[in-house]
Amino acid sequence: MRVLLVEDEPDLGLAIKRTLNQHKYLVDWVMDGTEAWIYLENSSAQYTVVILDWMLPGISGLELCQRIRLQGSPLPVLMLTAKDRMEDKIAGLDAGADDYLIKPFGMGELLARLRALQRRSPQFQPQLLTVGNLCLDYSRSEIVSQNETGEKQIISLTNKEFQLLEYFMKHPNQILTTEQIRNQLWEVNAETGSNVVAAQIRLLRRKLTNSGCVNPIETLHGLGYRLNFTDESK
Repeated sequence: MRVLLVEDEPDLGLAIKRTLNQHKYLVDWVMDGTEAWIYLENSSAQYTVVILDWMLPGISGLELCQRIRLQGSPLPVLMLTAKDRMEDKIAGLDAGADDYLIKPFGMGELLARLRALQRRSPQFQPQLLTVGNLCLDYSRSEIVSQNETGEKQIISLTNKEFQLLEYFMKHPNQILTTEQIRNQLWEVNAETGSNVVAAQIRLLRRKLTNSGCVNPIETLHGLGYRLNFTDESK
């Protein structure tokens, strides 16, 4: 689940980013409205939700929200602001915001608002994603495998491993290139080594194999990787 966070207060932006990372969100954080619009123009379909501060350098959060809606995008928008007058709330909602969170706020409330937005969104993410003998539980942020006897085992994964397996599970038996995986799992402009994807897949493959998955992630040299769920691996 990928979030675009547009917040120009460094301390608040960092706190939100850390909290979301801890809950398995991948966060692209920008501090300028103009830069945020570039991100949205190039890759708005990649995002699950936008968290948007009202007062920003460059393009304001209000105008960004209006631009998103003029494009016809259903992307959920959560507006952050210190403006608490009723007229301001109405202006934000009329601009196309789906929800409005007044500063200061607790991180627990922020997470709850995000979950509510995802449930209401046309891009709603189901609470469970099941492929073969693997079940991804979004409510608990955990992966569970089940063997032939029905015994279940929780697979302990890092945030990046969780995000990687989620991406594979959304595209089972499909070949995913290294570039596709890197673009999906690492923040925009993140510095990643040439072998970072291969290294991450090795770690994930080892954990899946140890939990009873047979040949879970196949390497197709020169093409990419594939999550296998044929009869052999069920």
